[in-house]
Amino acid sequence: MEDSLEATPSSSLSNSPETFDKDRQVTFLEMMYQLLPCPYQIQEINRLTLAYFVISGLDFLGALDRVDKDAVADWVLSLQVFPRNKEDLNNGQFYGFHGSRSSHFPPDENGVLVRNNSHLASTYCALAILKIVGYKMSNIDSESILTSMRNLQQPDGSFMPIHTGAETDLRFLYCAAAICFMLENWSGMDKDKAKDYILLCQSYDGGFGLVPGAESHGGATYCAIASLKLMGFIEDNLLSNCDSSSILDVPLLLDWTLQRHAADGGFQGRPNKPSDTCYAFWIGAVLRIIGGHNFIDNRALHGFLLTCQSEYGGCSKFPGELPDLYHSYYGFAALSLLEEYGLKSLCAELGITETAAMGV
Repeated sequence: MEDSLEATPSSSLSNSPETFDKDRQVTFLEMMYQLLPCPYQIQEINRLTLAYFVISGLDFLGALDRVDKDAVADWVLSLQVFPRNKEDLNNGQFYGFHGSRSSHFPPDENGVLVRNNSHLASTYCALAILKIVGYKMSNIDSESILTSMRNLQQPDGSFMPIHTGAETDLRFLYCAAAICFMLENWSGMDKDKAKDYILLCQSYDGGFGLVPGAESHGGATYCAIASLKLMGFIEDNLLSNCDSSSILDVPLLLDWTLQRHAADGGFQGRPNKPSDTCYAFWIGAVLRIIGGHNFIDNRALHGFLLTCQSEYGGCSKFPGELPDLYHSYYGFAALSLLEEYGLKSLCAELGITETAAMGV
């Protein structure tokens, strides 16, 4: 999810293309794999996340053969943090994955790495990449990740992203749930506490805020619903099977999500905001998970997404603007939800392809 929610779309719209240019998108991502443009320097600490957008994007496009999978796996594994001994697993630190080399600390005078700066979001991206490139997940030191991850869960069920302290909200609870799901081990979190926190975040209007009492937001709503699905608290096709025993107010949730479908065919993240490429995924995936995707005007949404397809490859936030990796990736994921020809199917709750999610 982005922080810059107040941006407005460009007034000079490009001509809407009629088709999705898969070859151009592959070239765009392959270029990003080889060398990131200089504007991404300020995101160096998030290099693992940027790599996730590239690798998973190529997987959606059926072009994973453009990367060296073994080299990618080796690089990701080099960013994992390990404790000195088992006793350190309960010292309050989190032994996950760094976001990049720049977040490493130098060793002390004895050559020992005392501190670490591993992050829940980076760990989610690392594990997702490893699944995508076919790395055997049983080879990962999951005990270090999961045992120390419990240190990040707060008494109210939320998660901090990093052991040194930070905001606690649904984004990081989702990362924790996805990590446990991918490692097939739920010892890293108290699921019942996490569920209770999520339910406190549902607002009066049916959507979810990042924290209890906050304004409903498309990205937060995705994190809530996807987490509940991963944890097994909601079933498939929730909408058609919902009854008074559901833990969610499903009709109100459906109403809020459908109201985000704007007149231009796109989805907005909040009321009175312009349509934005990424929310075609955040909101569209929520509707897919709860079984309400048939209410989407697929033709209108497809048309909006194509207006955000750049002549340079990739997708932009708004029509007529320059593309970026974040919106390109979620544009591809949204088009996958619409069953765009040539794109692999999406696992909505994990945000990667179904083949990667199933380990195929």
